[in-house]
Amino acid sequence: MKRTFTLKEDVQRLALAEGRMVGTPGHETARLYLLERFRELGLVPYAGDSFCLSYSGTAQEFTNLVGVVRGRDSARPPVLVGAHYDSVIAAPCADDNAAAVAIALGVAGALRERNLERDVVIALFDAEEPPYFLGENMGSVRFHGEQMRMRDEGIDAAIIMDLVGHDVLVPFRPFRALEEHPLASALGCMCPGFKTGDLALPVIRDFLFVTGAESHPALPHILGKVRPPRALRPIATLNAYIGDVSDHGVFRCKRVPYLFFSCGRWPHYHMESDTPDRLNYRKMGRIMDYLVRIVETLSGTKLESSPTEPADTAAFEIEMLKRALGPLLRRLLPVLGISQLENRADIDALARALIGTGL
Repeated sequence: MKRTFTLKEDVQRLALAEGRMVGTPGHETARLYLLERFRELGLVPYAGDSFCLSYSGTAQEFTNLVGVVRGRDSARPPVLVGAHYDSVIAAPCADDNAAAVAIALGVAGALRERNLERDVVIALFDAEEPPYFLGENMGSVRFHGEQMRMRDEGIDAAIIMDLVGHDVLVPFRPFRALEEHPLASALGCMCPGFKTGDLALPVIRDFLFVTGAESHPALPHILGKVRPPRALRPIATLNAYIGDVSDHGVFRCKRVPYLFFSCGRWPHYHMESDTPDRLNYRKMGRIMDYLVRIVETLSGTKLESSPTEPADTAAFEIEMLKRALGPLLRRLLPVLGISQLENRADIDALARALIGTGL
């Protein structure tokens, strides 16, 4: 009888105290565990007879781990679900990026039970973290440039995750003026972390940011018709606001339709305090369910060739904001100095205001 793994179990097995830095024993331990999980999930190798797609560079050996959930028509370009499995420091790095790897494994397990129209590639990339970030030895870069050519059809769309294990927090800095207000004590009881740290406020803590809808005209429609689980609030935004901060960068540059999911940076980013106990596993489960629905929809959708110019997604982004925030949006805009939310210029102003708060 096959054992069912939970997201928490996978994170705990990957979030080693010694970390998963490239070339270290912890990295090798994580690699062997992930190979075991690929076999447990019944994946098949993407190329050849091994899940390991190795490459060399700078006197170092690297390994991307790539498996496939078979669909009915393997001749069609597959959908890719990806995340990096290395760590930046010798520490657990649970949110960065064990959480995303665990979700990718969970998505693979769920998709095995679906009757997919096409293959889904599960790609766990090596060497995403510095000093390899955006360099020639970054795992996703080498995958696209060399290893993906092993299959002539390429990739129809890529879904990439990074930093998807935590609640979105509101920095306390914007509320510093309220520190001595009589309501501060009450807020401290209602919102753990008030005055002493960042705030996990209702609604906002459920955010999940997604960029890349602008990479293909069909993606806003697909995201618009996939209902997220309750208490998960996707927020669509342009990649231009955040940049190529993870493995989605190479797919964007090569004009492969993509979606990048993240909860953003938080106080434990690249810190030893990024430990499994700080993650929100219920939220991770909701993200996993949401991605399964998106991948299933993408599997049954024919994406035409990618356009040379980004799609105009302003109306879509505004609609997603309204869905996520509801009546709170009307109250939030004046606080941020925004009079309306009707066009790209208004969204630009909102993005600047939110970035200015440290969110």
